[in-house]
This record gives sequence, C-alpha cells and structure tokens, in this order.
Amino acid sequence: MEVIKADILGFCFGVRRAVEMAEKALKENTAVYSLGPLIHNKTVLDSLSEKGLKVIGEEEISSLPENSSVIIRAHGVPPKIIELLEKQKCHVVNATCPRVLKSQSIAMKGSEMGKLIVLAGDANHGEVQGIAGFAGKNFVLVQDAKDAALLPEHEDQVLVFSQTTFSKSSFNEICSELSKKTKNIEIINTICPATKERQDALEKLCENVEAVLVVGGKSSANTIRLYQNACALVKEAWHIENAQEIPEMVYSYKKIGITAGSSTPDQVIDEVVRSLTK
Repeated sequence: MEVIKADILGFCFGVRRAVEMAEKALKENTAVYSLGPLIHNKTVLDSLSEKGLKVIGEEEISSLPENSSVIIRAHGVPPKIIELLEKQKCHVVNATCPRVLKSQSIAMKGSEMGKLIVLAGDANHGEVQGIAGFAGKNFVLVQDAKDAALLPEHEDQVLVFSQTTFSKSSFNEICSELSKKTKNIEIINTICPATKERQDALEKLCENVEAVLVVGGKSSANTIRLYQNACALVKEAWHIENAQEIPEMVYSYKKIGITAGSSTPDQVIDEVVRSLTK
C-alpha cells in the first residue's frame, strides 16, 4: 500500500497557540481550568487532563476559588463569561484564536453602528455562540441558503460574515440570497485560510489516491467538512479519530490518502501512517 499525505493537514496556528498556552499555564499554576473543551480533539484533551487541566462548564464559574487560572478555549466565549470570571477574581488566559477575536470585533463594531449582523454558521458551535454575544440583539444566524431565503427584505445596513471554519461555497450561496433582500449589504470573508488550504490540499490529494482517511475529532467542524468533501471526491472515505479506528476496508486499496482537521496533532497523524505502513 502507498500512503500519501495531503500537502497541508493537522494543527492550525490558532489551535497550536491554544494548546501551548494551556501547557504553559499548567506549568506555572496548580489550579488550571478550561471553560469547555479547549479544542475538538479527544487525544489532546486526554493529554492535557493527565497534566492537570480540568474542564468545567459555565455553571461552575461561581464555585471556582479565587486566583484560579481559567483558559478560554480557541472558539471563544461571549463577553458576559469574561465578566463573570473577572468578578470571581479568576486569572483569565484568553486562548481564543486571533481570527475568532477579529470576528468578535466585527460583530461588536457592526452592532454599535446599528447594522443587522448576519452570521453564517452552525448554531451548536462554540465560536458562533461567542460571536452572538458580541453582536447583541440585532443578530441573525443563518446555517444555509434556505435560512437566508426565509429572511425578510431589509432596508437598513446588513453586515454578513461567517464562522471561521464555514464552507466557502455555502457562504457564497448565503450571500447570494441575502443580496436579493437588501441593497445595503456589506460582506466580509472571515473564513480562515487554514480551512480553505486544507480543503484545497484535499482536492489535490484526491486526484492521486483511491480512498481517503480523514483524521480528527468527531465533533470538529472543519474535520467533518473535510470528510464530507472527501466522500464526494473519491470512491470511499472514512472519518477516524486515531489509528485504532482504521477500518479493515482500507487495506483493500493500493493508494490511500491521509488528511486531518486543524485540531489534529502531528503525533496522531504519524501514528495512523505508521499503522498503515508497518
């Protein structure tokens, strides 16, 4: 079997930064908490847990001891959560991805200017929930072109952008629908280049392989999109979290491609490759 890796795969800058900030905090403090899962990858989370990182929910903030170090995950949180942590006298380690921070700022400034904030994204994703908190009441979430088509016509200014891991084609379809609703529309492309780079690298990879293994967390949005794209580009594709999940069917192919989501660490990718080639 020949195993070919995509030119670009695995950890992006924002995820790597968040993990490094967590590891630094664990070395410097005895009580370190993560507000929700730091990233969408079980292997990384298990490793950080072994080093002492405790994952908590928003409802547990009020019971945290003073001077606790609390890490804000890469997806970010609404501003009210930061206020609660500061009120509790916690030390906040803000590991929000810089690109998500930019989206939060866009939402806040647009809202202050009286614009209707329209965000393209997944309602259940932490990044979307955080951005919504910065947008205030003048906020609408659309998950696809059908949602956009249902919106009423709007005379005021409309500001449209997206979750950083959103599909570019879906975003374009949404913008096309919204452009029919208003003449006063401002569109900002906030899709992270890392997402597109991995999607483009996957397309190139699929030209040279028979099947693809997509490695990454089962709840990782960008990994799921890679898997969906792979299913459309090759005869067969599988979404696995680690080498233990490699299906037997893989070994019936002569050329296998490997790609991975932006929250998948190098060691997990390397372990999958070793298992296929041993």
